This record gives sequence, C-alpha cells and structure tokens, in this order.
Amino acid sequence: MPQDIKELLKMETKQVADKMPEGHEARFLEKLETELPRNQKLSWSWMRVAASIVVILGLGFGTYKYFEKPVAIQVVDIETETSSEEITSKTLGDISPDLKKVEDYYLANINLELSKVSMTPENKELINSYISQLDALNKEYKRISVELTNSGPNELTVNALITNLKFRLNLMYRLKEQLQTLQTTDSITKRTNI
Repeated sequence: MPQDIKELLKMETKQVADKMPEGHEARFLEKLETELPRNQKLSWSWMRVAASIVVILGLGFGTYKYFEKPVAIQVVDIETETSSEEITSKTLGDISPDLKKVEDYYLANINLELSKVSMTPENKELINSYISQLDALNKEYKRISVELTNSGPNELTVNALITNLKFRLNLMYRLKEQLQTLQTTDSITKRTNI
C-alpha cells in the first residue's frame, strides 16, 4: 500500500493547523495552579538568595586567604631586648646529605637521652642545671646557624655546629652518669638507714 509522500505531508499540515479546543489553556493553568501553587515558588526563592550569599561569602573568603600576605613574625631577643625579623637559618642538612646524617644522628641521640631522664624531687635541681646548659648550647647553635646562613658554609662554622652537637650529647651522657651516681648513693643510703 504505497502512499504518495505529497499526500502524507498535506494531511500532516492539516492536522497541525487544527486548533486546540476552546478553554484548554485556562483549564491547564487551573490544574497547574492546584498542583503547583505560586506560594511554593516564593518559598524557594529565599533559599536561592541564601545559597547565593553563602557562595559569595565562600568565594570572598577563599580569595582573601589566597591573596593574603604572610604576617611577619617578630622575634625579641631577651638578652639584648632588640626586635628583629625572623631569620631563616641554614642547618647542616642544607649543606650536604652527609652532614644532614651527622646532624640527625646527634639530634636523635640527644633527644633519646633526654627522653630517658625522669625527674624526681631529689634530682630536680641537677636536671634543671643541665637543661639550662643545654639551652645555652642550643642558643649558640642557632647563632652559629645564622652565621652559616649569612657568611655561607665554611669549615669553621660547620665544625662549630658539629662540635656544639657533640657537646650537647656529651652533656646528656654526663647527666645520665650523674643521675646513676645519685640513684646509687640514694639506694646505699636507704640500705644503711634500714
């Protein structure tokens, strides 16, 4: 049953040209209003405004943090009571990997020995005196590190840093020996008193 295409197109245009029944649009709008009232549109509009404000605040905060200049930290030297900008100093590890190994070895051993120390009322004064000596050596190490940063690596400053680390480790060993001696004398004293 072949049909002519021209006739099919004529019939199609005829069907399209037909109008909708009268009142169809009004009935459709009425049904639409009952299903989706206009109040609901208003209730969602405040959510859109709130979401927009949150997005704008978030973008503003992110932009502020991205473009924020780092705050300069002031360091006050207690001994000279002068203020200076924080100085980033080089360490032995910045010079070479081998020196970093040496520095890490000493610092790990110093921290290990320091962690083994237990403070009691009997040894508190002794430990505090050694800690103050360690602090002095640590300040000196930082000063030498600043010198290393300013003048560049040379044999004298590298040796001074390594010697400082050795002194600190030896200081910890002496503290350990002193504590053992103190503990031994305390135990002997307790035995004789019994």
